[in-house]
Parts: sequence; C-alpha cells; structure tokens
Amino acid sequence: MELRSDFTKRVVVLPENEHWRPSPIAGVERKMLDRIGDEVARATSIVRYAPNAKFSSHVHEGGEEILVLEGEFIDEHGIYPAGTYIRNPIGTAHKPSAGPDGTLIFVKLHQFDKHDTEQKCIRTNQADWLRGSVPGLIVLPLHSFETENVALVRWAPKTIFNTHQHWGGEEIFVADGLFQDEHGKYPKGSWLRSPHLSQHTPFTGPEGALIYVKTGHLPIQN
Repeated sequence: MELRSDFTKRVVVLPENEHWRPSPIAGVERKMLDRIGDEVARATSIVRYAPNAKFSSHVHEGGEEILVLEGEFIDEHGIYPAGTYIRNPIGTAHKPSAGPDGTLIFVKLHQFDKHDTEQKCIRTNQADWLRGSVPGLIVLPLHSFETENVALVRWAPKTIFNTHQHWGGEEIFVADGLFQDEHGKYPKGSWLRSPHLSQHTPFTGPEGALIYVKTGHLPIQN
C-alpha cells in the first residue's frame, strides 16, 4: 500500500478527509496519514484505542514515535497520560494498551535512522517551555538527531510567524486550536507535510494553536 508517499508534494489531511480503519487488533483503529507498506509499514497515523483495549507485543524494527493526545497510553514500562511524548528506537519492544477511558495517539513507525538510538519519555505538561523566536510563541524541544528536529509549539491567539523556507521539509500535526497560513486553515486533528524548500507564513487567529512540528527529515531533491 502506498498513501501520500510522494515526499516532493505538499499534502494536507483535514480531520474529515480520512475515516477510521480497523487494525488487526479488536478495539484498535487508525486514520492513515501516510504509508508505504502493508501491516509492517513506514507509516504516520492517528490511532484510537477503545477503553482497556490491548495491542499485541511487538518489536520496533524501524522505531516508534508517539504523542499521546487523549486518555492514558499504557505498557509494561509505565502509564503515559495525554501530553506524553515517547520515542522507542529500533530494537525496543512493548505490549501497549489503553486505560479505562481509551486513548488517542499520533504515531510514526519505521522512520528512525539506525544510529538514532535515544529512548525518550517526556511529560510535556510538566516540562519547562522556552520562549519562541517571535512574541506569542513558546517552544518545547523534544528531539534532535542530525538534521531532524522535533518540537511542540504553542501559539498564543493572533500570533504571526516570519515567512520561512523548509530545508529538509516540515511536518505538522495540529494538537489543539486552529493553525493557519496563506494556503488555508487547519483545525485540531489536521496533518500537513511540506517538501524540501517549500515555504509559508503561518499565523493564528483568536483560537491560538498547539502543534507538533518535525523539520529536516524529508528527502532532499537536487
């Protein structure tokens, strides 16, 4: 299966653009955002667990990156409430499940460099955020490896960022609020992927926004 697999194109998936699809595990379903492969795939997804649903034990052959959006995500290593950021590098394993209220996660699979071996668990709601490069922004760096950088960025209402170019591409997931740029409006649950050397001028209206941002990780076309 190939879904939004051309990394030279800008893509936008709004919440209404994708439906929930069942996984092989009862009580676990997903919205596929991009995918190369079948059940074992390079994939970006939103995954929804029903209350107390359990996923089978598995090894992360290509790494796993998770942002917990709602509820409690659980495995044998801990309980991860909404706002937790998790990195499980290549070769790690776990048996995940959901708490009594279920859970919703943003997850990226098979996208780790083999040398990127740092395992992380960051409780972002308890972390110290940094002042952003323009008034109205605060930033929580989550991970950095070679050219790849991952962060959460909280936008105050009516904040305007500088026009900027995406060296190595940019990927955004809107975790809350309404994110905007000159190309459109992106409500909570939206996902954007912009290729190498694309550019935009993002801003927020009265709602503000919270976004996950990854940069510098997409193929560079000469």
